[in-house]
Amino acid sequence: MRAYQLPKGGAGIDALQRVDLPEPKPQHRQVLVKVAACSLNFRDLGIVRGSYRMPVREKVIPLSDGAGEVVETGSGVTRAKVGDKVASCFFQRWPGGEPGPHVHASALGGGIDGMLAEYVVLEEEGIVKLPAHLSVEEGATLPCAGVTVWHAMMQHAKLLAGQTVLLQGTGGVSIFGLLFAHAMGISAVITSSSDDKLKRAKALGAACAINYKATPEWDKAAVEFTGGRGVDHVVEVGGAATLTRSFGAIRIGGKISMIGGLSGGATELNPGLIFSKRANVQGISVGSTEMFEAMNAAIAANKIKPAIDRVFGFDEAPAAYKHMASGAHFGKIVIRVR
Repeated sequence: MRAYQLPKGGAGIDALQRVDLPEPKPQHRQVLVKVAACSLNFRDLGIVRGSYRMPVREKVIPLSDGAGEVVETGSGVTRAKVGDKVASCFFQRWPGGEPGPHVHASALGGGIDGMLAEYVVLEEEGIVKLPAHLSVEEGATLPCAGVTVWHAMMQHAKLLAGQTVLLQGTGGVSIFGLLFAHAMGISAVITSSSDDKLKRAKALGAACAINYKATPEWDKAAVEFTGGRGVDHVVEVGGAATLTRSFGAIRIGGKISMIGGLSGGATELNPGLIFSKRANVQGISVGSTEMFEAMNAAIAANKIKPAIDRVFGFDEAPAAYKHMASGAHFGKIVIRVR
């Protein structure tokens, strides 16, 4: 079968190798999926650049996110059958509840082989069925970015209609957050350095769009938008360059979900920022199969369609990585496998 491998993390995008590998076989409580499409996340850039914080196996097949059709099941499988259209779960062994100590070792495309191949074996508890109205390309965008922001907004912040969330940038996580907010009556504030991207975000339902280049004190602009109260929740993806302003944007008792560090890790944190806002700050690392299924129920009920920036062919996988590295994308970048 066709696949890509990364011989060694840190070698860069050009180190991705197209290889031919034997087709895998499912074992007890596993399924074989014929992959139709995959999607990229910022984590995947970190892995090829060698900056990802978790261990990565040598010759790993990259990418956590993919969707396709179940073509074979191992013994004992009850959650899926041949012919089901499914997406991968980022963590193959986090069905629900609190994550155990070994969950991170089951992350696709890092600790174990991922989705950038024609066929993959996944755990029975590590797949979810796709909402019927989505294509496989759309389904392939869900596992990391979608579940991460669902975890942040619905599990951590427990946002309700009428509340306000601030979303940083227009990558996969933030645009999924915008789609969820719009569907559920949550007011979304979104930031970007591109007026064109902000215009597109407004078209998707953003209530307030702030160009952080033109308005460096975007936290004050967000507070002004809320009539001086502050936002209920910030989905924090920036890191060093944004965290202090995220505290400035939230209301007293507001919540910040720490998801990423696009501008570098925030190495210093003034505890006074937490005290002064009585803030609730939580790190978010994707989510469980149970969260994925809850998110899919909301996607199906509201007929939400993921925002896809561009679809690349299988042979164009390195170009897809380079497109993500450019920062020009709005929403998700997809690689079609079939």
